[in-house]
Amino acid sequence: MAKNGKLRKLSGGKVTILKLKNRKGYAAICLNNLTEGKTPQQAFERLYHPLRRMGFELSGAAPKTR
Repeated sequence: MAKNGKLRKLSGGKVTILKLKNRKGYAAICLNNLTEGKTPQQAFERLYHPLRRMGFELSGAAPKTR
């Protein structure tokens, strides 16, 4: 968490969403955090907790899948 207790904003553009080839679903990667989900939106939403532990708040919409 941030030293002053406030979370820093992080735009959705910093997130990379990939289609997993060896299994069903998608992966979202941001600041060395990896999450998986059945849909790109679910993978994006699952980044909320690891980024919050690092002191960041995710804002914006999920980027397009690569």
